[in-house]
Amino acid sequence: MAFDRLTPDDKLNQRKQINCRHRERHSREAKKMLRTLPIASPSSLTVSTYNKTSLPSQSSLKLSPFCVNNDGGNNISCCYSTSRRLALFQLGAAIPQSHLFGAKALKLLRAEGSTIEASTSGNMAPTSNTVTEQNVLDWVKSDKRRMLHVVYRVGDLDKTIKFYTECLGMKLLRKRDIPEDRYTNAFLGYGPEDSHFVVELTYNYGVDKYDIGTGFGHFGIAVEDVSKTVDLVKAKGGKVTREPGPVKGGNTVIAFIEDPDGYKFELLERGPTPEPLCQVMLRVGDLDRAINFYKKAFGMELLRKRDNPDYKYTIAMMGYGPEDKNTVLELTYNCGVTEYDKGNGYAQIAIGTGDVYKTAEAIKLSGGKITREPGPLPGINTKITACLDPDGWKSVFVDNLDFLKELE
Repeated sequence: MAFDRLTPDDKLNQRKQINCRHRERHSREAKKMLRTLPIASPSSLTVSTYNKTSLPSQSSLKLSPFCVNNDGGNNISCCYSTSRRLALFQLGAAIPQSHLFGAKALKLLRAEGSTIEASTSGNMAPTSNTVTEQNVLDWVKSDKRRMLHVVYRVGDLDKTIKFYTECLGMKLLRKRDIPEDRYTNAFLGYGPEDSHFVVELTYNYGVDKYDIGTGFGHFGIAVEDVSKTVDLVKAKGGKVTREPGPVKGGNTVIAFIEDPDGYKFELLERGPTPEPLCQVMLRVGDLDRAINFYKKAFGMELLRKRDNPDYKYTIAMMGYGPEDKNTVLELTYNCGVTEYDKGNGYAQIAIGTGDVYKTAEAIKLSGGKITREPGPLPGINTKITACLDPDGWKSVFVDNLDFLKELE
């Protein structure tokens, strides 16, 4: 071969020329590949970060551990995505991060100490709001939730406790006085708070009367003998507003009574149940809207829906399990009525959740209003978030583990 007849120096020079041509060919191929890769401009960049221990301050980002959006210049959206992070690591080997992110965004991410992930609104796969929303709402369905207690205000705490224990068979579970804030709480129910739905009565010093309004309906209590319970209520001086008899349009025997503050209780005749305090009824102005909200934001199931055209109302039972074993939310729509006076007596329902931060995001995405951003309560460190549904009814979500610690 001609190559073998060359001198050693000639062979060395020829190898150098061959290697040079190889390098030039590889360089051309690399440049061609880079031209096909999208380069994010700072204006179109969407950055995703996930950091379990360090979160941006609210002055720069409004965020929760699950999802954060900020429109203040960097158009930042936080959500955890393994595939996006791996894709970025592969990309970062070929493209300097300062080119990919823009200097301003890169500086922000480094300052936060977060794992960096990126996507753009150009050719790179974008972070889709639809995908983010679906992730949150899917999480809601799998969250371990339970209705914990219902909170309302009373004018005479001792009198109310006496009525509930002697007439309704509840037990006083605990009582706490907060003199610095001038109020006292009493928790009553049919079993321990860690496994039963209970009432939380609030007495504010010096306030002996509240306006219940027209929006709150009633609490439901399952009893084995409605007539017997009504007789006991009468014997104790209680007020019966509907004598025992079949419900309109049905066969269930019911009766209505009022407690000393005027809150209505529906007595429902049922067999033994693990959750006698079985209903909270609230009136809403748009039933379909309310059903959709409680399904998406609260993760409740529509257990049943009943229309009563003769009496011009429709009800929907929402909850986390069957009515005969769990407390449910009864939403009532009265034909043609879209707004109600909520008064100042009834306060809220508390619901347990595995993550108050994700819960707040789901509520926002579902059209609810956050009235208290997720985070720990001062002093006791129990994490909560509070919200209003589309009709203005308030609910509070409480971290499950923190709630159990508080009971201890």
